[in-house]
Amino acid sequence: MVQQSPLDDPEYAKFAWARYVRLMKAMGLLTTTAVIAVLAYFYFRDGMVSIHFYIATALGIGVMMMLTAALMGLVFLSSGTGHDEAIENPLDDDDWFDDDPKD
Repeated sequence: MVQQSPLDDPEYAKFAWARYVRLMKAMGLLTTTAVIAVLAYFYFRDGMVSIHFYIATALGIGVMMMLTAALMGLVFLSSGTGHDEAIENPLDDDDWFDDDPKD
């Protein structure tokens, strides 16, 4: 039987998603700081190379950090709320695997 997920409760889901949004805002601030620091480092080290270099660097770092934060945040949300335990695992049955190789 499939268990009910804790995220089905609207109040608990609201709390969990608010925590996720707070995490994403903090990561957005950290990402912006990292992008500015890296761009400043490149500018003071090499000068104005090409605007395309700076745009590509900023987008690469920004998208990578935010995508990583979003995916890890969803993992934390799923695990921290008990949503992972609410699944039905068909592989928990011992009948699907036979330990005796002679049969």
